[in-house]
Amino acid sequence: FCKDIREVAEPGALLLNYSNPNAMATWACNTYGKVRTIGLCHGEIHGEHQIAEALGIPHGELDFVCAGLNHQTWYISVKHRGQEMCGKLLEGFENHPVLREQEKVRIDILRRFGYYSTESNGHLSEYVAWYRKRPDEIKDWISLDSWIHGETGGYLRVTREERNWFETEYPKILAMPPKKYDGSQRGREHCSYIQEGLETRRPYRGHFNVVNNGCITNLPDDCIVEVPCYVDGNGISVPQVGDLPGGCAAVCSQSVWVQRLAVEAAVFGDVSRLKQAALLDPLTGAVCNPPEVWQMVDEMLIAQEAWLPQYGQAIADAKQTFAKGNLIPTNSGYRGAARRQDKTAAEVAAEHDKRSITADA
Repeated sequence: FCKDIREVAEPGALLLNYSNPNAMATWACNTYGKVRTIGLCHGEIHGEHQIAEALGIPHGELDFVCAGLNHQTWYISVKHRGQEMCGKLLEGFENHPVLREQEKVRIDILRRFGYYSTESNGHLSEYVAWYRKRPDEIKDWISLDSWIHGETGGYLRVTREERNWFETEYPKILAMPPKKYDGSQRGREHCSYIQEGLETRRPYRGHFNVVNNGCITNLPDDCIVEVPCYVDGNGISVPQVGDLPGGCAAVCSQSVWVQRLAVEAAVFGDVSRLKQAALLDPLTGAVCNPPEVWQMVDEMLIAQEAWLPQYGQAIADAKQTFAKGNLIPTNSGYRGAARRQDKTAAEVAAEHDKRSITADA
């Protein structure tokens, strides 16, 4: 993809990346793809509105500074009319009747590290070692009222459901009159605001994923950090954040090395670095021992062979290993501690209709 950009785009073209794993993809594009790349994610925006709700303060009256890694970014400053509010967040979230049930992992991280995380409850629980390692405890940390709050395989379930609904409903959508664009309903995704700022010189501030280059001083310079940035006709400016709080930096540092090894593995087709990245992943290491990690990576390589040509020899070796048998037995039939049944296309259609009626009311 970066090769195509280098060949056909204007020199200095900017790639705005929404793809996950965001930090890894952005790192690979900048360092090895030689394409200037900014990673974008909406988790920080959603968290801002949660904080406003927990504090009972209008969102527009709050000033936020977030810093860290994508999916492990921290609200290190939340100010209301110049007053720092971070010390009031725990009480606000613990007393909120909905958020205290939906965001148990995030609230516990806030309780123990002193800062609220940008990432959704379920997603955050995947990046640390403490909340998903024992099936009997997962229910204590998640909410099943939405796929994003910790459900096992939630992304996959919703994707399947929406695909089935789409195949049924899309012909009907095509037959409808086209919708008119109304600028008053413009979304908050960063992409269009960045384009607008660069082209019209209208300033825009957001939190983007960029090469660190000394912005966060206690994380490596070459890693990808999510930090405040400013956009205008002069380009994208990244002010220095300084040190992250020690505990926050320690959590992020674990993931930096996983990301580094995984990026190098993908670029160079190095299966040793790939397996080391998996072994060093905090949650994987909390659940699996080293032989289990090695076997799991081999199994995943075989399953995804069509998309991983750089691991050709490693996949051939893995197939030989599996053909010989003597594998570590898996928990046959186990589907995860917190799965929900897929909805039918009709059920998903009914939900879409309900949302449409609510929006029109």
